[in-house]
Amino acid sequence: MRRRQQPPLPKRHGLDPARLRLPEDGQWATVRDHLVERLPRVDPARIDAMLVAGEIVDLDGPLAPDAPYVPGGAVWFHRDLPVEQHVPFDIGIVHRDDDILVVDKPHFLATIPRGQHILETALVRLRRDLDLPDLIPAHRLDRVTAGLILFVVNPARRGAYQTMFHKRTVSKEYEAIAPYDPSLELPRTVSSRIIKEKQVLAAQEVPGEINAITDVELLEHRDGLGRYRLRPHTGRTHQLRLHMNGLGVPILGDDFYPVITDKSVDDYSRPLQLLAASLAFTDPLSGEPRRFETRRQLQAWADPTGWAAG
Repeated sequence: MRRRQQPPLPKRHGLDPARLRLPEDGQWATVRDHLVERLPRVDPARIDAMLVAGEIVDLDGPLAPDAPYVPGGAVWFHRDLPVEQHVPFDIGIVHRDDDILVVDKPHFLATIPRGQHILETALVRLRRDLDLPDLIPAHRLDRVTAGLILFVVNPARRGAYQTMFHKRTVSKEYEAIAPYDPSLELPRTVSSRIIKEKQVLAAQEVPGEINAITDVELLEHRDGLGRYRLRPHTGRTHQLRLHMNGLGVPILGDDFYPVITDKSVDDYSRPLQLLAASLAFTDPLSGEPRRFETRRQLQAWADPTGWAAG
């Protein structure tokens, strides 16, 4: 196995530096010329400032502003971070040992850095707050979904735990709060084909070969609302939300289904009432059964008055 090259810059805010390989067939006179063309969204003046400050490096150290282009080489630097809205909710620690970390993620916090969410993500917060620079998630949750995520602490164990999720040998249970329909026959298994196109916010169910399967069970109901247990057998984008919407009982707080609604990024009043409630699996190292359960409750069920007021 080819060993990954260690970057010559340390992590910043728990993030590795960006690495750009310089193409073999490049004809640029300087690294600066290549970066200006390669990074069109970055102001050339900013690239100049980074070079002057020694913030763009190769394996030999900081590059001078007039450093010649070296075909096949590579450079590293830390990207400028976007201005982010602080997510004012804590991450709960459910379990921690030398190999894994299981946390209770709040609503509105992304799992990993992406787009406009970098520092305000579970991965970056945990790396920083727990001093675990090599932490990596074994799977992910949507930003708007709360609940359990398993992270791998020991880099040597990443493959073992990530493979469980890739092979879908982990049993996952979710809870959801949605309208109660007495005519809806439950429990049942919902099967459909789901596709998600790039640059399109919502996924959709379409005719064709089934690729999404969910068990849906009503646990209890009161005042027109139901508390549901959802067991996904597959992991398509927005699968649980689409399947509940398809049953005519869309999950409370869903801003995509049945229709997309515009909501400010700092509006935390009505989170999606979907919770990753449990994870169960046979530990790939010890062979022992393991089960973890959330300590969170969904707001619309625990405090319906507060939900309504929000």
